[in-house]
Amino acid sequence: MLGTVLKGMSRVRWHDLTHAYGSAGDVPGRLSRVAFGDARTSASALSDLGLWLGELAVFDATVETVPFLWDLAVTDSVNSRSGVVELLHAILEHGNPPQIEVQRAAHRAVLNGRSTADMLACYEDAAVRAVAANLVTAIGSHVCESCRPA
Repeated sequence: MLGTVLKGMSRVRWHDLTHAYGSAGDVPGRLSRVAFGDARTSASALSDLGLWLGELAVFDATVETVPFLWDLAVTDSVNSRSGVVELLHAILEHGNPPQIEVQRAAHRAVLNGRSTADMLACYEDAAVRAVAANLVTAIGSHVCESCRPA
C-alpha cells in the first residue's frame, strides 16, 4: 500500500499554489509526514496542514490537497486518520469569499468523496467511524452560497 499513498503528488505545481501563509511548496512534506510519520510527527504535520489549508479559510492549495487527504483517510498505516477526516470536515465548513471559485472547488473536492466518507463511517476504529459519521452528515446537509447552482 505504501507505493500508492500520495501517488501523483509530485505532478502538482505546489510552488505555484498558496495557503494561508504563502507558498504551498511545503505542503508535500507535511502530507508525507502525515502518511509515514509516527503518531507525534503525523499529528504535528496535520496540525500545520489544518492551519494552512482549512481552519482559517480555503485556498488553491486546499483544492489540490483534498484528494491526497482522502487517500490518507483510507490508508490503515496512517496514524492520524481521524484527524485527516476532521480536516476534510473543516475544509467543507470554511470558505474564501474573495475567491469564491476556489471555495467552490475545495468544497466540491470534499463533497466528491462522499462514498469514501460513507465507507469510513462503517470502519472498525471508533474514532475514525465517529468523525466520518459527522462528515457524512455535513456532506449530506451542505449548503453554502458558493456551492448553490446558479
